[in-house]
Amino acid sequence: MLPSFLTAFYYNIKPIVPRSLQILLRRLMAKYKLNSCRDVWPIDEKAGNPPIGWNVWPEGKKFALILTHDVETAGGHDKSRELADLEQSMNFCSSFNFVPERYSVSPDLRKYLNTKGFEVGIHGLYHDGKLYRSREIFLERAFKINKYLEAWGSVGFRSPFMQHNLDWIHDLNIEYDASTFDTDPFEPQPDGVETIFPFWVADKSKEKGYIELPCTLPQDFTLFKLLEEQDISIWKKKLDWVVDRGGMVLVNTHPDYMNFGTSKPNMEEYPIKYYTDLLEYIKKKYERQFWHVLPRDIARFWFNNFKN
Repeated sequence: MLPSFLTAFYYNIKPIVPRSLQILLRRLMAKYKLNSCRDVWPIDEKAGNPPIGWNVWPEGKKFALILTHDVETAGGHDKSRELADLEQSMNFCSSFNFVPERYSVSPDLRKYLNTKGFEVGIHGLYHDGKLYRSREIFLERAFKINKYLEAWGSVGFRSPFMQHNLDWIHDLNIEYDASTFDTDPFEPQPDGVETIFPFWVADKSKEKGYIELPCTLPQDFTLFKLLEEQDISIWKKKLDWVVDRGGMVLVNTHPDYMNFGTSKPNMEEYPIKYYTDLLEYIKKKYERQFWHVLPRDIARFWFNNFKN
């Protein structure tokens, strides 16, 4: 993890650094780091240990499958309906996490997603990397985030850039958070939680809390734009490992970076085929073996059965 002052410096200068240069620098850093972290990425064997008292997923399923999307920009927002329709055509469902004050979030889109059986969550407030800069900033933004949670009827949250302070997140009125990962040394805050299962995060009173849902597959931008992978081999390898241990397959992708084939991909985009290949792989190899629900559903299951 970068020292906090370097992280703050990066997010201060980020708006004036050309996007192409940002990606180039991140790509160089990711590839440099790759060789030193192969023992914990994409698989950290420690993360495969089941929690105490664990038995089986509902309906006797072998593993849980959760699909989530962080919508970082207005461009991603405008692709969200197309992505939802694609998933629905393949009999999948997912959650879409929007940034309330970075772009205009369409009430019609939120209604459409909810009506079609998808979930809507909150993805920070501005997506500027400053949410955890200080306790004062966090509390000020948490007040506004809670307003959006209530107005949208949302119960889930994910921090921008996967930053997190699990103690501070108690100030949000949520049932679950999804701002962590089992292992991911390429994130700005690379402290993995070393589990592929949900877990309960109690507050200081031990009476209240929320369910944490760690991401267990590498993020799309990391694979296809930073490491420049040309297929989904790493996704398949990690997914098979999680399945073998009966864990939770939770993948986070971004419509912002998906190209649906209607235009030439720009420097930030990858072919939507990578994502559909993943869904097809799951359907064909693990038919009837996975419990596929929304994040709020798995959080409620875990709260009712394993929160202690």
